[in-house]
Amino acid sequence: MNAQRLERIWYAGEPAPVWLRALEPVYRVLRSAARLPWRLGLRRPERLPACVVVVGNVVVGGTGKTPLVVALVEALRAHGRRPGVVSRGYGGSARVPMLLGEAPDPAVVGDEPALIRRRTGVPVAVGRDRVAAARLLVAEGVDTIVADDGLQNPSLARDLELCVIDGRRRFGNGRLLPAGPLREPLARLAAVDWRICNGSDAHADEVPMMLRGDVAVPLTDPARELLLASLAGTRVHAVAGIGHPGRFFDGLRAHGIEVIPHPLPDHHAMRADDLAFGDDLPVLMTEKDAVKCGAFAEPHHAYVPVGADLPAGFLEAFLARCDAARR
Repeated sequence: MNAQRLERIWYAGEPAPVWLRALEPVYRVLRSAARLPWRLGLRRPERLPACVVVVGNVVVGGTGKTPLVVALVEALRAHGRRPGVVSRGYGGSARVPMLLGEAPDPAVVGDEPALIRRRTGVPVAVGRDRVAAARLLVAEGVDTIVADDGLQNPSLARDLELCVIDGRRRFGNGRLLPAGPLREPLARLAAVDWRICNGSDAHADEVPMMLRGDVAVPLTDPARELLLASLAGTRVHAVAGIGHPGRFFDGLRAHGIEVIPHPLPDHHAMRADDLAFGDDLPVLMTEKDAVKCGAFAEPHHAYVPVGADLPAGFLEAFLARCDAARR
């Protein structure tokens, strides 16, 4: 079954076929079996000498976790903390835990960790063994570890949990994988410290977050950024290899840009052919895609960096909870 069909089933109301619904209880059993050692106390989450903040979601695909991670890291650093980020490094080839250098290779460490390292400059560690990767951050003097994803990974003891929710798509049809987009039942939301709603229509018990992206940055000349508003009425190719490409395309259209959309799979390994459209129209892409295009970037290729706008009251409460957890 292709991604477009799943998208219609999960989010557009198309009925799931019987065979897909039959796999839902199989997923439920497998998930319960994987967590059984933790429930029985045979395995315990490892506590590290640092405040651990987990940013995740309960659905498959993009909800806006990475911009939130960047915003939290920046707030922590401005508050006098020494933050670092741990990630599984999805899409990268690294097989052992490792710290990222100043110019990380996305093919090795994954696109999202590379983006976070380049954007923030804080220590970032990747590894399938989340605890071992987090230990590398502690050795670097990090006092607050932000885990990019990992809400479903119980190996690392955490002080705070934040669940990001797509304000438009919410939880789709509310079913578990593969009949629906849920990684775990919605009851899990009751255990998190904050629910962050990316986009409009945040519920009363959710923190609203809006993503802003107002400029385009040429890949070959980053100092020559231009306002997206200056491209109003311009026809462009828009490339997005993220969990929800439509959000990127809609953001460009909101600036009056005429979009030719080119959605790609999440974490797609970008190649020069992915940006070759046989014309000289501008090509706009996400920052997550841009970190993989440096070797073949051309002057008409640009990316749109986004930032997360969050209520000041939430950030104050978050920093206070981090301080309390450290004490």
